[in-house]
Amino acid sequence: MTQHPTIELKHLDNLWFQVTGTLCNIACAHCFNNSGPNVKTFGFLTIERVREELEVAARLGVKEVAFTGGEPFLHPQLLEMLELSLTYAPTTVLTNGTLLSDRVADRLAEIERNARCSLEIRISLDGYTEEMNDAIRGPGVFRKALAATRRLSERGLLPLITIVRTWGDDEEFPTLAGFVRVLQQAGYSRPRIKVLPSLPLGRELIRTRQQDESTLTEEMLEGFDRDLLMCSNSRIVTDRGVWVCPLLVEMPDARRGATLREAASGYELHHHACTACYHYGTICSNVSAQIEGIGLAERKP
Repeated sequence: MTQHPTIELKHLDNLWFQVTGTLCNIACAHCFNNSGPNVKTFGFLTIERVREELEVAARLGVKEVAFTGGEPFLHPQLLEMLELSLTYAPTTVLTNGTLLSDRVADRLAEIERNARCSLEIRISLDGYTEEMNDAIRGPGVFRKALAATRRLSERGLLPLITIVRTWGDDEEFPTLAGFVRVLQQAGYSRPRIKVLPSLPLGRELIRTRQQDESTLTEEMLEGFDRDLLMCSNSRIVTDRGVWVCPLLVEMPDARRGATLREAASGYELHHHACTACYHYGTICSNVSAQIEGIGLAERKP
């Protein structure tokens, strides 16, 4: 019988808020938690709940906070939540960028200027061209995301552009260098880019017709730094309780408790999503990529 490793929460470095649940204004073909329009598997968080959990997280020594969904900017109180979160720790919001109007960009810049901690905006794409991206994210998304990067750049906010690698090594597509030029021509003078692997989860398994059932074993973790696994340093707050990590929010057994205070128990890593974290766990950080010999701009401290 396979023995799966159990990982304890050693320290709460990262706290995630699934602030809009699984509601999103687009439906990406590879979405790992199956978010989309009218998808209400999880619901919205209240600002009161966010405040309560931030206070607990601060006592536990949290180092970074992230807001995700769904699409976070669908929440009518997201800007207030970001302002609140920045009084506790550096904060990131993960977005598709399509809802970042001039008004929202102005407010984000104001919040960042007045904050004690740094604000990071991560805008997701799925390719270096409009054709590549919109085939997965829907018509018009690429242009809206580029417009959002320009708006933020003009206001001194250097968004981190994350691109999921949805193409194979044998496929010929425009290079990263070409995409840098596209961003610069769109008005983002100092692009920050990170290329992410495609995770074999959620809709991606359907899109690529995969049947990934691999799981972790104790032998696989021999000599491996277990602190790199999200479950050892992270938790995600949803309207239905606190889960081990963002990759497992659809797994009922990964729920650790109703609140962060109750969510410190260890977890047995027996889902194939845990194997994805084992291979790609560091993708959740905000460190920019340096690919194909191109030095990309790092954000000023």
